[in-house]
Amino acid sequence: MSSGVFGIGTSGLLAFQRALGVTSNNIANSATEGYTRQRINLSTQLPEFAGNGWFGNGVKVSGVQRIFDQFVENQLRTSTSGSQQHAIFYDYARRVDNLLADPDSGMAPGFQQFFAAVQDVANDPTASAPRQVLISEAQSLVDRFGFLDQRLNEQRSLLNGQIASSVSEINSIAQAIGDLNTEIVAAMGRSGGAPPNDLLDQRDRLVLELSELVSVNTIEQDDGALNVFIGNGQNLVLGNRVTNLVAEALGPDPDQMQVGYTSPGGAVDITQFMTGGRLGGLFEARGMLDQTQNSLGLTAIGLAQAFNDQHRLGQDLDGNLGEDFFRVPEPQIISGQDNVVTGVPTVNVENYGLLTTDDYLIRFNANDNAWELRREPGGQILDTAEVGVQDTLSLVTADDTVFTVDLSGLADENGGDSFLIRPTRTGASQIDTVITDPRKVAAAAPQMQATAGLNNEGEASIQSIRVDDASVLDNGPVTVTFIQSLDHFEINGDSFPRDPSGTTTITHNGWELVIEGTPDDGDTFQVSPNTAVVGDNRNALALAGLQQARVMGGGTASVQDTYANLVAEVGTRTRQAEVAARSQGKLLEEAQAQRESISGVNLDEEAANLLRYQQAYQAAAQVIAVTNTLFDTLINAVRR
Repeated sequence: MSSGVFGIGTSGLLAFQRALGVTSNNIANSATEGYTRQRINLSTQLPEFAGNGWFGNGVKVSGVQRIFDQFVENQLRTSTSGSQQHAIFYDYARRVDNLLADPDSGMAPGFQQFFAAVQDVANDPTASAPRQVLISEAQSLVDRFGFLDQRLNEQRSLLNGQIASSVSEINSIAQAIGDLNTEIVAAMGRSGGAPPNDLLDQRDRLVLELSELVSVNTIEQDDGALNVFIGNGQNLVLGNRVTNLVAEALGPDPDQMQVGYTSPGGAVDITQFMTGGRLGGLFEARGMLDQTQNSLGLTAIGLAQAFNDQHRLGQDLDGNLGEDFFRVPEPQIISGQDNVVTGVPTVNVENYGLLTTDDYLIRFNANDNAWELRREPGGQILDTAEVGVQDTLSLVTADDTVFTVDLSGLADENGGDSFLIRPTRTGASQIDTVITDPRKVAAAAPQMQATAGLNNEGEASIQSIRVDDASVLDNGPVTVTFIQSLDHFEINGDSFPRDPSGTTTITHNGWELVIEGTPDDGDTFQVSPNTAVVGDNRNALALAGLQQARVMGGGTASVQDTYANLVAEVGTRTRQAEVAARSQGKLLEEAQAQRESISGVNLDEEAANLLRYQQAYQAAAQVIAVTNTLFDTLINAVRR
C-alpha cells in the first residue's frame, strides 16, 4: 500500500512539474509573435484491482495541446491578404489622384491658360505678342503632358521593383515552409504522431507572412506536412517540394513585370492568377496606371488632332494656309518576344474621335490562316473588316473605321506571332508643338476671290465664292473655262455641266463657286486665294471653341471633358480604395483579436495556473513525505 502511495505521489510530482514547465513556457512567450498558447492535458493512470475494488495509480501527462482554431486562422489569413491588397492599391491610387488634381502639375490649369491664350489671339489677331504667348502656352501644356507621363512611369518603375521584391520574399518563405515540413514530418514520426507545437507555430507564422504577399490556401497532409497554394490555386509548396517563382517581363512589353513559374521550357506566366495580398494590390494598381496613361494619352491625341484639323482650315499672317500646330502622337507597337517574323505592322488611325483607352493584341492564328484582333486586357476577340489589300485589318465601331492595320508580309505560317498595339499609351510623351513662328498661327479664316475674264462676251456673272474645305485649297489661281459645244465648264480637264436653270455651282479643291447667267464660248473665270487676311479672327475663334467642342468619344465629350472624366474616375476609385482599405483594416483587427482571444497568452490566467500547479506540486511532495512517515511507522512496529 505504501509503495502505491509513493508511486502516486511521484506521478503527481512529475505531472505538475511538466504543467509548471508548460505554464512557464506560455509566460515566457507571451510577447512572441505567432506563438500559440499551449495547455497540458492530464489523465489518470490505469487503476489497479485489489480484490475489493479498483484503486487509482496516480496521474500521467497525455499530451501538450496547442489552443488553436483552424477556421479562425484561415479568417486571419484572408483578412491579412485583403487588407494588404487594398492598402497597397490605395497608396498608389492616392498618389495618382494627387498628381492629376494638383493645381501646379495637373492639366486643368494648363488647358485654361492655353485656351485663354487662343482667345487673346482672337481678340487681337494682328498683334505678334498674343501669338507668341499662345506658342509659349502650348509648349507649357505639352510640358505638363510630358511631366505627368514621366511621373506615371516613375510609379510604374517603383511598382515593378515591388513586384520583384515580393516574388523574392514569396520564394524565401516558401523554401522555409518546405524545410519546416521536413522537420515536422520527422518529429511526428519520432514521437509517434505527437505534434511538435513550436514548429507548427513557426510554420503558421510563415504562412501568415505569405498571406501578406498573396492570397493563400492550405491543405494538411496525413503525415503533418502542409501543402500551400497561392492566388487562384497555383501550388507553391507540396510537402518539401517548393516551386520557385520569377518576376520577369514575360509579355510583349519589356517594361511590364510579370510573375511566372520556372519550368524546363522557360517561365510560364501566371500573373492573371495572382490575387490578394501585396501582389494583388500591385497588379490592381498597375491596371489603374495603364488606364490612366492611356486616358492621358488619349487626351493629348484628341487635343493635337482636333487643334490641327481646325488650324489647317485657317490662314496665317502671310496668307498661307495653316499648318499642323501640334505633332500628333503615333500608336505604340510592340512585337511579341517569340515572333519569328521581323518588322512591325503599320497602324493608321482613321478616326481619332472614336479612339478609346483600350489596347489591342493581334495574333496570327495558323488554324484559320488569319490574324485575330483582341481587346486588352480581357482577350475579347473583336470583329474586323478587310479593307483594300490582303492582311489588312480594320477595327470598325459604330459603322465607322477607328484604325487600320497593314499586316502584309508579316504572317508566320507556323502561327503564334503577335503584336501589341497601344494607340494612346505614349500619347502624352509624344505630343509636341511644331510651330515656332508667331506669324504662322492661322487665326484668319481662309478666303477665296473670283473674277470674270476681261474678254468675256457672255452674260454670266459670279454670284458667290466660298471656302468649302480649306485643307485641300488650291495654292494658286485656277481658271474656269466654258466650252459651249459641250455645254460645260472645265478646270484643268475636269468638267462641270452647266445647270439648265442658269445657276451653276462648281465645287473644286476646297472651294465652291456659283455662276449665274448664260456664258459664251471661251468665257473664263479666275479663282484665286485672297491674301488680305489682316484683322480676321474667325479661325482663332473656332480654335478657342475647341475648349468646349465635343470632338472625343464619338462626339460625346470635349478634350477637357476627357481629362475631367479621368480625374473624376481616379478620384472615385481612390475614395473607394480608401473606404475598402479602412474596412479591411477593421476586419483584420477583429480577426487578430479573435485569434488572440483563443490562442493568445493571458498572463492573469497563466499566473493562476502557475499558483494552482505549484500548490498541487507541493501537495504531491507532501504525499511522498507521508509515505516516508508510513515506512518509518512500519519499521518501528517491526522492531518492537
